[in-house]
Amino acid sequence: MSKYQHIKQEAFEANMQLPELGLVLFTFGNVSAADRSLNAFAIKPSGVPYKDLSAEKMVIVDFDGNTIEGDLRPSSDTKTHAVLYKNWEHINGIVHTHSTYATAWAQSQRAVPIYGTTHADHLTADVPCAPPMDDEMIQGDYEYETGYQIINWLDQQGLSYQEIEMILVGNHAPFTWGKTAAKAVYNSAVLETVAQMAYLTEQINPQVERLKPSLIKKHFERKHGPLSYYGQS
Repeated sequence: MSKYQHIKQEAFEANMQLPELGLVLFTFGNVSAADRSLNAFAIKPSGVPYKDLSAEKMVIVDFDGNTIEGDLRPSSDTKTHAVLYKNWEHINGIVHTHSTYATAWAQSQRAVPIYGTTHADHLTADVPCAPPMDDEMIQGDYEYETGYQIINWLDQQGLSYQEIEMILVGNHAPFTWGKTAAKAVYNSAVLETVAQMAYLTEQINPQVERLKPSLIKKHFERKHGPLSYYGQS
């Protein structure tokens, strides 16, 4: 058995969650799962329909984007995943989708505003939207540069990837990450939900104001703060 079998299985199961959660159409998405001790990650093969996937078809790649095991070509977004893993040592899962509402905000080049407590349950700020990439980056090593567009925008905004586990890339689509592939998928589903809610909120009330700080603090801290009391101990 391959020493990478556990991350192949993890990546496979996480990828299969995307169509089940309504986050992908056809082959419009991918999940990877990393093992830091092996300096490698497993990722969906490029262009393979979800119904045809298996753990054995996952491709093993190093943090420089080089394939080290697998007969299929890895996802076209592999270099983006590799850049994020190489620069952010505390993540072990990444998701990229073109889910409808999150992608619509990305195409609009707008951050998703924090309007309600559902959003505040998961993060205390707007979901950031990096600007569209400049022509030099686009014409260069595009997927590699996409990773740096994400990293550089968070840095410029003074945001931590460990606190903000999701981003939109302007005119493109969302990326999410987490300590596991499953958590990255969870974040992708949360992002799509709050993006839909924010869109509908602005249709109902175009003058809506952002959630007030006291509610942001309460809802985030009751789930994630030192005195959190949500769920079971």
